[in-house]
Amino acid sequence: MPVRVSEFSWQQTPAAVFLSLPLRGVSVRDADVFCGESYLKVNFPPFLFEVFLYAPIDDGKSKAKVGNDMILFTLYKKEPVLWDSLSMPGVDKEMMQRIREKSILQAQEKAKEATEAKAVAKREDQRYALGEMMKIEEEERKKIEDMKENERKKATRELEAWKEGQKKADEQKRVQRKEKPPRRKQAEETGAQKPQGLPRKAPPAHLPARGRNWENIFSEKLKEDRVPAPRSAGRIQISFTPRVFPTALRESQVAEEEEWLHKQAEARRAMNTDLPEFLDLKEEEKNPDWLKEKGNKLFATENYLAAVDAYNLAIRLNCKIPVLYLNRAACHLKLKNLHKAIEDSSKALELLTPPVADNASARMKAHVRRGTAFCQLELYVEGLQDYEAALKIDPANTVVQNDAEKIRTIIQGTTLKSPD
Repeated sequence: MPVRVSEFSWQQTPAAVFLSLPLRGVSVRDADVFCGESYLKVNFPPFLFEVFLYAPIDDGKSKAKVGNDMILFTLYKKEPVLWDSLSMPGVDKEMMQRIREKSILQAQEKAKEATEAKAVAKREDQRYALGEMMKIEEEERKKIEDMKENERKKATRELEAWKEGQKKADEQKRVQRKEKPPRRKQAEETGAQKPQGLPRKAPPAHLPARGRNWENIFSEKLKEDRVPAPRSAGRIQISFTPRVFPTALRESQVAEEEEWLHKQAEARRAMNTDLPEFLDLKEEEKNPDWLKEKGNKLFATENYLAAVDAYNLAIRLNCKIPVLYLNRAACHLKLKNLHKAIEDSSKALELLTPPVADNASARMKAHVRRGTAFCQLELYVEGLQDYEAALKIDPANTVVQNDAEKIRTIIQGTTLKSPD
């Protein structure tokens, strides 16, 4: 049975009440203080002090200072009036109990609102941090792209300069070849420098003797003999067979072959392998299955960023394979990219339709990974829904059962947590 304390002193102003309560030699850490709008209680075993206040106070602004074997309360009134007494007159046990319960409920509501406000503020901070991180990543990606573009322009300029230099060098060679005199002219110049005393040969008998003109006529004759006559014009007819398949037309099935070619063209358009960014890839790197296996090996070595790049390229080639989104969600979970993990898991669930026995394992993994991302974002209700969906697919999975039970415990503890 607690010992009620009746020794205290109080003073007041129109705006506040000052209450001094001795602790009677009890340690400060053993004192339990509760303050509501109309109810004040201090429990320091074996002593108990409680008072039902004359008028409501602002419990949010009111303060309690503990020290020197005394507790000093500063209680701010809601209405600036002087009280006739500290406690409410004419209070019976039933009214006391109602006031106590009402004060406790109000304190619980305020604590719940404070917890929810704190959780909302935390989620806003996380969203802001995620947005800032995405902005930084976008800026880094843009810088890298700008650097690549600058390098490409630089290489293009160097190549154009080299081509221009080669062109000038070729022009100089052609000019030099044109300026070089022919051998015949060199021979004429050499003949012109012969001694004057040597006798000149007489021209042939069939040519007219006109001084030096016979030499020009002879040169023109030789020139005409050396140059062949131009070819006669003609046409060459070339025809190509339109056949794609090596089999003879009489043995082939034209309709089936046309259908096969149409499907191949559709597959190439779906994979987008003719885009510029895929031209430098090897043939095996254009295969989504090969890229998926490469991503799995990188994930096994804990190189999650490289694994994400492999899955990204595979999805670019074929965006209808659900296991690519499922594996990329696992990488995002490891990298704490929780929103991206939720998006990839949801996309995998969209592709895993209709729900049949063959895709049951993949659907269960998608629910578990999305539920894990929700729980790490402290969205436990949404996470529990995904875990329960996974248990509907595989009810005998003990690991998922244990995780779901832990989530339920966290949700119940958050709901039933009492104020300090």
